[in-house]
Amino acid sequence: MTRKTKAGTQPTPPIPSIPPTDVLGRLAALTTMTTPDLRQQWRDLFGTEPPPYNQKFLRNRLAYRVQELAYGGLKPSTIARLEALGEQLDGGNLTIRRIRADRKPIAGTTLVREYQGVEHRVTVRADDYEYQGRMYRSLSAIARAITGTRWNGLVFFGLKSRQGAA
Repeated sequence: MTRKTKAGTQPTPPIPSIPPTDVLGRLAALTTMTTPDLRQQWRDLFGTEPPPYNQKFLRNRLAYRVQELAYGGLKPSTIARLEALGEQLDGGNLTIRRIRADRKPIAGTTLVREYQGVEHRVTVRADDYEYQGRMYRSLSAIARAITGTRWNGLVFFGLKSRQGAA
């Protein structure tokens, strides 16, 4: 089977399989690689340019990829089942899919925040938030309405610290 390419582009090289006996050595080598080495390893194992993420991300994703190439990835039936479950949960909306369900307060909760001497109350609803009789899709939109500047809504209402701890 030959791959068709657009005019002027290089065909992507085939991704090599990794013998299971090499996995431990390759995983150990990842821990001492520099960022340029990790990026080259990404090109070798994925056949694409690496994303602009830090070393920790690259190492973790490369470690998974090494094991995937050695032992095999998910079965196509498992992937199809996961996709079907995702469709049931969010109707295929990628924005909703990226929001962690456990980060949103329970519907009916009232959030109270004092800002510049004024108390602001927000009611959490099943699919949105109510503030001063208006419906908002996110806490960030409410924080912006209150302050006039962009805020992470979870941080503004004290549901998450600036460092990311809950």
